[in-house]
Amino acid sequence: MARIGVIGAGYVGLTTAACFARLGHEVVCADVDAARVEALSRAEVVAHEPGLPELVAEGVRAGRLRFVLGNPEALGDADFVFLCVPTPTGADGAADLAAVHAVLAQARDAVRPGCVLVLKSTVPPGTTERVAELVGRDDVEVVSNPEFLREGHAVDDFLRPQRVVVGAPGSGSGSRSGSRSGSGSRSGSASRSGSGEDAARRVVALYEGTGAPTLITDSASAELVKYASNCFLAMKLSYVNSLAELCERVGADIADVTEGMSLDDRIGAAFLEPGPGWGGSCFPKDTRALLSAAEEARVDFPLLRATIGTNGHQARRVVDMVRDAVGPLRGARLGLLGLTFKAGTDDLRDSPALAVAELLAEEGAHLVGYDPCVHRDCGPVRVLGSAEAAAAGADGLVVLTEWPEFAELDWPALAGAMNRPVIVDTRNLLPVDKVVEAGFRLVGIGRGATAA
Repeated sequence: MARIGVIGAGYVGLTTAACFARLGHEVVCADVDAARVEALSRAEVVAHEPGLPELVAEGVRAGRLRFVLGNPEALGDADFVFLCVPTPTGADGAADLAAVHAVLAQARDAVRPGCVLVLKSTVPPGTTERVAELVGRDDVEVVSNPEFLREGHAVDDFLRPQRVVVGAPGSGSGSRSGSRSGSGSRSGSASRSGSGEDAARRVVALYEGTGAPTLITDSASAELVKYASNCFLAMKLSYVNSLAELCERVGADIADVTEGMSLDDRIGAAFLEPGPGWGGSCFPKDTRALLSAAEEARVDFPLLRATIGTNGHQARRVVDMVRDAVGPLRGARLGLLGLTFKAGTDDLRDSPALAVAELLAEEGAHLVGYDPCVHRDCGPVRVLGSAEAAAAGADGLVVLTEWPEFAELDWPALAGAMNRPVIVDTRNLLPVDKVVEAGFRLVGIGRGATAA
């Protein structure tokens, strides 16, 4: 059992703290929000994250998980301190590391000798090296351990991770080896000398019992793994969205095209589903941050620039689809189904649904909406209590988030309640036969219109 301090009780920090407590470690989690700390100390979790409230309650009840108010000194007995603070996009597109630096200023003198400071926050390559210099203590190691948590699946991703990556400052030169364990996981490590690699191995040991493949490397490589992964996934989504537009123009069906693609093991099916664009807390800021890092290193990265540009185009393309399906938007009443950036979360940050809503409102549409996890008005959207309420009197419905319950609605009842039975399904979520049979004109993304 290790003594772990976690600074930051947001989405990443809270998941990290609760899951390490589940793995048997003693965890203290610090945050600057007094109301949040008080609520978490009572095991009250507001965030919509399956399994997380139960883990927090379990840890608090067992005495393995405590929450403290903005007091890094309370972490002085920790063997490991994980920094889980926000790194939002700055004005220049680069990651804003102000929160990281603020925490370091408080924590560097509070941690005990032998402690390992772990950067869990997503930071540009080279940050861990610079943080180690800022800490300036020979008796404290600094390593990078990027998080790979999907909202809506964070607990499972932490306790059953696809990989654990840890990077320690240094050149990372030397031989690299890989071996398969009895469980079938793959482990690779860069041979490095000194206490940095020892600290990295100590961090890897914290995840013992998860069965995860592990990679120990230099810190810049570890930092880039996170950015490279998210930006590659964003690139796949931008690619399939452009492909869907091409399908509409040439009379192809994007569902059949992507199914044929996915049968190739080199491609696979993941992130080949078209939509209104990508958003959330990671992809927008990480694509901009990696592009900024590339520009700073004088590396031209047109593919990433095109990925971002294509995503910016997607919201406008969806508005064009709605206009073509419904007619003039000024004065039209539209019901929006789904407002969060994806299903399974209450996160509205950089939601493509809201980007589409803003553009629809600019053209004069009156917007009402429903989302299972949103209970307040969002920008130009008046949020109602059900999909049926959003459909009542509407000139069209627009499916923007892939909540499974939207595929199970009472289509005849909705058609009867609407002014015009038209649906634009930007997620290709709805059952075409049932919807059309109920009298709707259904427009899917990458597959055109289907009418009764």
